[in-house]
Amino acid sequence: MTKVNLGIIGGGQLGSLLAVAAKKLKIKTTIFCDDIDAPAKNYCDEFIFGDYKDDKIIEMFINKVDVVTYEFENIPFETLREINSKKKVFPKPEINKIIQNRFFEKNFINELNIKTTDYKFIKNKSEITENKTLIPGLLKTCTLGYDGKGQFKLNSVNDLNDLVIDFSKEYILEKFVDLKKEISVIITRFKKDSYEIYEPIENIHQDQILRTSKVPAMIDKKIKDTSEKWAAYISEKLDYIGTMCVEFFVDKKDNLYVNEIAPRVHNSGHLTINSHNVSQFENHIRAVCSLEKLTTKKLFNAEMTNLIGDEILKYRDKKSKDNEFFFDYKKKDIKPMRKMGHVTKIIK
Repeated sequence: MTKVNLGIIGGGQLGSLLAVAAKKLKIKTTIFCDDIDAPAKNYCDEFIFGDYKDDKIIEMFINKVDVVTYEFENIPFETLREINSKKKVFPKPEINKIIQNRFFEKNFINELNIKTTDYKFIKNKSEITENKTLIPGLLKTCTLGYDGKGQFKLNSVNDLNDLVIDFSKEYILEKFVDLKKEISVIITRFKKDSYEIYEPIENIHQDQILRTSKVPAMIDKKIKDTSEKWAAYISEKLDYIGTMCVEFFVDKKDNLYVNEIAPRVHNSGHLTINSHNVSQFENHIRAVCSLEKLTTKKLFNAEMTNLIGDEILKYRDKKSKDNEFFFDYKKKDIKPMRKMGHVTKIIK
């Protein structure tokens, strides 16, 4: 092991895969998580359980690590700021503060003259009716929520009559696009104008959960070039360090829209573990720990499938084919609609 002790906040599957990548680079990992049964316990060197607002736990974590990163967005900004005052946090907390809030995030992207779907900030039911030109659309909480949580699909204003919406929370209403496909671009930025970018990944969602991701994406060169250019520009404007993902919509007229930014490694990039010489996870570790930047190359075309709920069971008992790579997140409980693992297939 090197002398670097990397702190990772969050202990889900992304934390697990970061810990695996760190071990390959002989970097020790200490994970801080508020879930005593977090799957990353199985992969890290040290695990700290506690509330993300517990000052004593935060101090203990700070004293054990040299540099800090995180595997999900919804960490209290005050916690990240406190840690960053004593140990460097990458990406920097101010980035997370923007991206934690969907309204702030959309505003930031539009200020860069990059296209998003049409949207409005919503405080109450009457404001939805006033903005009915955005329907059909999706009503989302401004903060928290993922994999379809905190989201309400509105095909007409009448749908409001059948929904129970807690308006003590803030929302954003986003107009649907005439969707052709969804893609994501993963980029690791090391410093100004120094980054490794993965070609666009094509994604298919089912019940608002990512189902499959594959490279290459079936898109034309203009969309490929524009999506990569926008991802690089966003990372520069954020002064980002580490791996991030920009998710895009492509409509049926081949217009490109940024859907959202993930300030972390991303589910769609799991396939890079097997398709590329350097995975998104290894590149993230290299960037945040100031290690050498390696030229990233695609070795194989690939398709990754998330294993949801009890789908994991047949893979635990199944011998994988030579071109298949199975990863079990080792989550304690199998639940419907829960990502339990993934399998990546190399396509030759």
